[in-house]
Amino acid sequence: MARHRPLRLDDSSLTSLALLDQTADPRGDVFMSLLQPILRPRYVTSPAHEDVRQHIVSVMTSLGWTVDGDRTFRMRTPLGPMPFTNVVATHNPAAPRRLVLACHYDSIYKRDDFVAATDSAVPCAMMLYLAALMTRDFLDPMKGRSDISLQLMFLDGEEAFVRWSDHDSIYGSRRLARELQSSVYQQRPSRGGQENISDLDRIDLFVLLDLLGASNPTISNYITDTNAQFRHLAGVEKRLRRGGLLTKAPNVFRYRKSWGLWGPPQISDDHLPFQRRGVKVLHIIPSPFPSVWHKSSDDASAIHGPTVTNLNRVLRVFVSEYLHHAAIQTV
Repeated sequence: MARHRPLRLDDSSLTSLALLDQTADPRGDVFMSLLQPILRPRYVTSPAHEDVRQHIVSVMTSLGWTVDGDRTFRMRTPLGPMPFTNVVATHNPAAPRRLVLACHYDSIYKRDDFVAATDSAVPCAMMLYLAALMTRDFLDPMKGRSDISLQLMFLDGEEAFVRWSDHDSIYGSRRLARELQSSVYQQRPSRGGQENISDLDRIDLFVLLDLLGASNPTISNYITDTNAQFRHLAGVEKRLRRGGLLTKAPNVFRYRKSWGLWGPPQISDDHLPFQRRGVKVLHIIPSPFPSVWHKSSDDASAIHGPTVTNLNRVLRVFVSEYLHHAAIQTV
């Protein structure tokens, strides 16, 4: 499937969308109501893990999205078979293509002191917040008028049970990528007869959010075949900064023309099963990782509100421009 190019919002639309939190959530109560139920130890098999899954499903269902979030599967781990449940919410299932935002919602196994605020309670809340603020006035009017839909993936089992390896990590994403690749969306004629288009082929861009929420992150273009998409993302941040539409927290997105002799950092994360199957990936993760990574100090005190506000604003505009919201509004 041919991938499309994002449009550019005019200044008025840019301002309205960026500052949507000031009009719809001036005290931040909505964001906190989405974050707080996730901000707890939530490792696989724990009651809190199930509570968080239900919270995500409830929020997305209440917004009118189509939610697949109760198909539990078991996978082999170093500690024996374990149950996992991915939650996938799609705004318009009839649209042939998807812009995917993804994160993981589990925390480290049996770490009852580990709230995992940046890893990845905040990314989960950011995705829920984007849906809460944009669905009614921005996404719903596009339904049936666009060939691309926003899809949110809340992945289970990212954390290793014993030690990170190809076989002990990213359980949910490995399962989901495999499922989507084997699921036939449609067939079309080809030289050899019929060509299958899988549900994996429908993903136009896979945007993975991880380790977000701490102050002063630096996020760069780690994956060269999505340099254009990263430049657009960084460009959104620059336009918002020039327009006075961001807090005083410093910019976080830094495009690098070259990574030198050693190349970009090789970060193992939930994007890998998708990237290895040919999906275009934009990895929104700081490098270096936050200083609180995998420490008990990765709790609410690690969250820097102004940085999260800016990330939310940049993400809203990026999604809107990618989905051609400006074009829909002027039809």
